[in-house]
Amino acid sequence: MLNEHTLDQLRSLRLDGMVRAIEEQATSTAAAGLSFDDRLTLLVQREVAWRDDRRVARLLKAAKLKVASACIEDINWRASRSLDRALVVALAGGDWLRHARNVLITGATGSGKTWLACALAHQGARSGFSVLYVRATRLFDGWRNWPSSICWSSTTSRSRRSVQPSATICWSCWTTGSARARP
Repeated sequence: MLNEHTLDQLRSLRLDGMVRAIEEQATSTAAAGLSFDDRLTLLVQREVAWRDDRRVARLLKAAKLKVASACIEDINWRASRSLDRALVVALAGGDWLRHARNVLITGATGSGKTWLACALAHQGARSGFSVLYVRATRLFDGWRNWPSSICWSSTTSRSRRSVQPSATICWSCWTTGSARARP
């Protein structure tokens, strides 16, 4: 069994996932029967999984999704929503993100546009992309005030937020009547 000093050294190296796995293996009788290589493999796999989980949690927190629980697997495919399953599955694949394409979701009030945008953003975060949920009105106000550089003034959090080329902005849009130009 490893002593506390070794566990502290692993923590100082920021290998917290590995520390948790070692602590679990120390209390498990099944781990005692494994070879060194098998135990080391389990420790490394646990560290990788722990880091991936932290990365996704960080990306989802930064995304500020309106519906944080929305995910592609929970889509309601009822006929009244008129969703094209093949199109949604293709969007969930993320090729549009890798090729820097945009997606505009339109539909009637209450049809689930915001939920679907959040589900696509959630999937993008799980695929490693930076995402940000912004309401259309706030996005358009930000565009109106955009300087020539690639910065957008945000009134919700920081005074300046850098928009990276790999970032995806999911936004919700609705209209009531004809579109009018703002003064």
